[in-house]
Amino acid sequence: MKSKAETRHSPLDSLKWATAIALAAVGVAGFYLFSDQLLIVRVIGLLALVGGAGGILFTTQRGRAVWSFAKGARQELRKVVWPTRQETLQTTLIVGAVVIVVALLLWLLDMLLFWLVGMITGHGG
Repeated sequence: MKSKAETRHSPLDSLKWATAIALAAVGVAGFYLFSDQLLIVRVIGLLALVGGAGGILFTTQRGRAVWSFAKGARQELRKVVWPTRQETLQTTLIVGAVVIVVALLLWLLDMLLFWLVGMITGHGG
């Protein structure tokens, strides 16, 4: 469990968050305020400001934790042994066959129950 000192944000981190939010807001506002400019120019400006905001956020304590988590997830993803194309195809075919068999069994059960209810209630053929 984290101590209170570890969960508390430093004043510098709070300033970085405020700056990043302001940068992103300026980017979004500028995108719409400069609607007379070319779309590509507005998109590049928006991406630059949002990218700058993200860069600032990654220098905070929480941002470094997110970056560390992403690096760890990437390392774990490299350890995964992915199935071959043949294994994937075989598994897909097996799942498809099981679905068809279960669908047929449920259909037969439904027909049987329909017939039984019809015989009990006198509506059967």
